Amino acid sequence: MIKKIIVSFSLLFSLISLAQEGTSSPYSFYGIGDVRFKGTVENSSMAGLSIVPDSIHLNIVNPAMYSSLKLTSFAIGGTFNVNKLTTDSQSEKAQRTALNYLAVGIPINKLGIGFGLIPYSSVGYNLKSNTTDANSIRTESFDKGNGGLNKVFLGFGYQITKKLSFGADAQYNFGNINAQNISIRYDALGFPIQYASMEVNRSIANGVNFNIGLSFHSKLNNKINLFSSATFTPSSEINLTNSRFISLVQSNNGVNFGQVGEAIEVTVPSTKLTLPSKLTFGIGIGDSKKWIIGTELAFQSSSNFGNRFNDISNVSYQNATKFTLGGYYIPNYKSFTNYLSRIVYRGGFRFENTGLVINNNEINDAAVTLGLGMPLRGAFSNINFGFEYGNRGTKSGGLVNENYMNFNVGLSLNDRWFVKRKYD
Repeated sequence: MIKKIIVSFSLLFSLISLAQEGTSSPYSFYGIGDVRFKGTVENSSMAGLSIVPDSIHLNIVNPAMYSSLKLTSFAIGGTFNVNKLTTDSQSEKAQRTALNYLAVGIPINKLGIGFGLIPYSSVGYNLKSNTTDANSIRTESFDKGNGGLNKVFLGFGYQITKKLSFGADAQYNFGNINAQNISIRYDALGFPIQYASMEVNRSIANGVNFNIGLSFHSKLNNKINLFSSATFTPSSEINLTNSRFISLVQSNNGVNFGQVGEAIEVTVPSTKLTLPSKLTFGIGIGDSKKWIIGTELAFQSSSNFGNRFNDISNVSYQNATKFTLGGYYIPNYKSFTNYLSRIVYRGGFRFENTGLVINNNEINDAAVTLGLGMPLRGAFSNINFGFEYGNRGTKSGGLVNENYMNFNVGLSLNDRWFVKRKYD
């Protein structure tokens, strides 16, 4: 088990740069980028549902769930994303592969401890736009961006009673966001001016936030249990150290040939972004060894959110909400003769008002999810597969509609630690 964790952490550092390019969404232009984290593959296959205490699967959404672990659990997961971007006039496709999470959970009697790393948000856009002024002078702009935020977290969950658990975790956010804009001006006859301007912005981000959670379950009768959970993330600040460089680039018919002369550094102030508070409630019923169905509601106070630089005039923020419905089914988890009966079949639906408003259009995100949990023979470990098909954005107001598919895969490796050997 320890050797597997060491190998996986080595893999993490080789993939961390790739993980920060885990989106192709033009909406990652705003704020801290596209917030990708939806929990482990087990959670995301149920549209993000995270209400069920589990003894062998690590739940990194609600820290109270760490107290349910009976085995030391190591979890790692990633995504292959296919995104179709459509406007009123054209359509493009993009693909990305990214690491989603890497975490360890350790049970210690009634206490559970969890720690790990989450590539939390990603920036990855490539945009082109045209504007024409009153003198018929056209400007063609090319915008590119990459980077994002990562979270290192450490938390605990404690079983107050057999039915009630409490947990909390601390998260350190860090990363950088890079943005490049090239503007090419054309004269009244439509010919490009020889030199175009290039502006390069970079923001180095860091900050701390906290998350607390509760988990409660109780029997309704001999076969059905009630499950409920709640999490709260207070608002916090991200510190941004900003830099900006402006230079000339040579162009010919709109083709960029590279930088001309030295770049000029422009002093820009450091800024702060307020990450919004978030409150989530969930409730469900079922038999945890057979089936579960549940729902969650999340409320996020995004109206005070903003962008790294206050020079974007067509965007605003409102409070965000998310609705989730999901669950799973296990035909017979104790079957020794039929492997298919021990597979966990998962599914879900979610709808989210992201809180982002562009050109007076709300940006919504809806998706359906499916998943399979495949037990590994001779162990409590399993490999999990998930699929998500979703739609985000709109073509109204000159914006972009996204149809995306996420193919998720995750490993949940479980073992018993700190057991005294009877024989050497």
